[in-house]
Amino acid sequence: MTPRTAVEDFYDRVWNRGDKAAIAELIHPDFTFRGSLGPTMTGHAAFSAYVDRVTEALADYRCTILDLVSEGDRAFARMRFEGIHRAPFMGAGAALFSLKSDKIADLWVLGDLQGLREQLERNAKH
Repeated sequence: MTPRTAVEDFYDRVWNRGDKAAIAELIHPDFTFRGSLGPTMTGHAAFSAYVDRVTEALADYRCTILDLVSEGDRAFARMRFEGIHRAPFMGAGAALFSLKSDKIADLWVLGDLQGLREQLERNAKH
């Protein structure tokens, strides 16, 4: 699997379709994840719980890849994260993926929290 294919499948299957079985197929067992919503996590179970946390907070959650660049065993994706808030949530941004043995081994996400704050402030004025 190429890094490009891994990232596309990751967002399509895990996030957009809610296919939690894809976690074991796409993600390395020693997977580390640092998201905008908390500390670094390790392993499938911790990541699965993170997916639940996000999808419980946002109805109709969808990830759209805006830009995807890959080189060697790494890929960078600039994303749009969308959903209908139904519980407290913050986060949108970009993600850096590293692969190991053709599976996603590390993911670092940087959220555009300032942009989100500005959007929420504009919405509050209406």
